[in-house]
Amino acid sequence: MAKKNDPKDLTVEEKLKNLYQLQTTLSAIDGKRALRGELPLEVQDLEDEIEGLNTRIEKIELEVSEFQNAIVSRKGEIANAQASLEKYKQQLNEVKNNREYDMLSKEIEFQTLEIELCNKKIKEATIRVQDRSEELEKTKALLSEREADLVDKKKELNEIMQETREEEDELRDKAKDLEAKIEPRLLTSFKRIRKNARNGLGIVYVQRDACGGCFNKIPPQRQLDIKMHKKIIVCEYCGRIMIDPELAGVKTSKPTDEKPKRKRTTRKTTTKKSGEDEA
Repeated sequence: MAKKNDPKDLTVEEKLKNLYQLQTTLSAIDGKRALRGELPLEVQDLEDEIEGLNTRIEKIELEVSEFQNAIVSRKGEIANAQASLEKYKQQLNEVKNNREYDMLSKEIEFQTLEIELCNKKIKEATIRVQDRSEELEKTKALLSEREADLVDKKKELNEIMQETREEEDELRDKAKDLEAKIEPRLLTSFKRIRKNARNGLGIVYVQRDACGGCFNKIPPQRQLDIKMHKKIIVCEYCGRIMIDPELAGVKTSKPTDEKPKRKRTTRKTTTKKSGEDEA
């Protein structure tokens, strides 16, 4: 036996009323969110940018550290090469034959080239450290600006949310209660329609003989079916659920009938037949 409060046991009229109340409540929530404007997106963009800048800073700092370590390593190689160079120069004064002289001369030449190469690498690394350090300072300055912007945007967003949070929470609770009164299949269809609708309206009332969502004309017979509340009817153009304005509690102004245009009378001229003239 079905429960008395089972949404499936409700009449079509009651289902439509609940749906329209839910739509009104959800539209009110949308209105509260609209007050925030683009602020939530701006906050998210700033947070993403700050995260990217921090990653960039870490990468630059790692590069600078690697170049500085390379400079230290090259300086150590230069010190070793210079020590070897001094040793070979002393040995050169003590050689006894040409073979030893040539061998030491080559070692001296090699160590000299090694020192020159290391100095070149140190110079290159020093330039890279300078460039990357400048880039690091610029990135840190940009990070400080973005962090300040984020603080301002969050403050602005929090102020707006503080003003609307209580009302929005009440509306959410109301929407939750209304959803419990709607059968799952109908609620799922409504949410799908609402999600795909540009203005977020899943159920609309008839306005001036047209759909209140897409404003396409509704045939008279279909309007009558909507007023009868015998079944759930959707717009054949946009797919939105239709409800009678009276059931929705909306007063609509009927279109004023245009006065019929006064026909212009024209005087008819009759031509007498020749036989009548003679009579």
